[in-house]
This record gives sequence, structure tokens and C-alpha cells, in this order.
Amino acid sequence: MRTVDGRVAGRRGQATRQKLLDCLSEMLSSSPYRDVKVIDVARKAGTSPATFYQYFPDVEGAVLEIAEHMASEGAELTELIEGRSWVGKAGWQTAQELVDGFLDFWKRNDAILRVVDLGAAEGDKRFYKIRMKILNSVNSSLADAVAELQAKGRVDKDVNPAAMAGSLVTMLAAAASHQKGFTSWGVKQAELKPNLALLVHLGVTGKKPTK
Repeated sequence: MRTVDGRVAGRRGQATRQKLLDCLSEMLSSSPYRDVKVIDVARKAGTSPATFYQYFPDVEGAVLEIAEHMASEGAELTELIEGRSWVGKAGWQTAQELVDGFLDFWKRNDAILRVVDLGAAEGDKRFYKIRMKILNSVNSSLADAVAELQAKGRVDKDVNPAAMAGSLVTMLAAAASHQKGFTSWGVKQAELKPNLALLVHLGVTGKKPTK
């Protein structure tokens, strides 16, 4: 691990660097991204702006680091689909566990994902790539699942696996980022999950689930 000027950071330096990232993550949970300033992050971490700039070029650079780490953790979402059955009761369980895991991942990383979505929407390719890395961890596995069922004659030949997977993942991401908003429509979290799982199951298998 190196500083901005290329020097290798020692153990103490690495700890300071991590503390700055932790403080920034915490601040993003309670403050708008645009309002977070280097001096505030440094103060919260008990250090100086000069120390912050030893490790990061600016707040955005530090945010990208947090986002990259989160995207790497997003690989865990692949495990919710790879090698899982979509037939019979097992298929309904797969759909439920995918929705559960997806919504939980979004909830845990809500603050940084909001910044990633904002950057991606504004055309920043760095944030766009991070967003796609997270979505791809589910998209490619879902597309494979649809294609496999199609090859066995279980899914209509007119279905495009990539288009179906992309639609489902986009739906999951939109629903996950809107979780608090569902309550204003009178929808409880416990009601949202099975209905999302139903849509995912229908999309992948073309059939109502066997419960």
C-alpha cells in the first residue's frame, strides 16, 4: 500500500489510511456526498487534511476506493445463483435467497451505492464501471440459468436470456435502492421480498413457483 507520492505506507500509516476511509464511510451515511469535505473527514479521524492528502488525491478518490472494495464484496452475490436449481421447490428457494441477498447487500452498502449511482448517472465512467461490476455478478449467472433451462426445453425459445437477466437485475437494483420508498405505498419489507422473488422466478423459468 502506497501514499500518493509513491512511498510505501507502514503499519501505522495503513491504520491511519483505513481510519480515514472508515470515517468517510460513516459520514456518507449521514451527509450528502457533495457536502463532505476533506477537513471534516480529517477532523473526524483525529488527523489533519495534510495527512488525508498523503493517502488520497481528494474526497472522490477516497470514495472510489470504498466503492471498489464494496464491488469486490459484491462477488458474493454470484454464489446465490451459481450451481443452484431453478426447478420445482428448489427454484422458488433460489429466487427467494437471491432477492434476500440482493436487498441485504444494497441495505448494507446503501450510502456508498447512492454515490455510485449518482456518479454513474452523471456519466463518470469510473463509477459506471463499479456499478456494472456489481450488477454483472448477478446478471451473467442469471443469463446462464435462463439459457440452461432454454436448452432443456423448459423456457420458451423466443426468450432472450441476456435481455431477461438484464431486465431482472435492473428491476432488483431499482427496488433495492427504493426500499424505504415502498413503505409510503403501504408495502412492508416482509411483503416486498416474496413479490420480488415471484417476479424473478417467473422471469427465469416462465412459470409460477412450486411452494
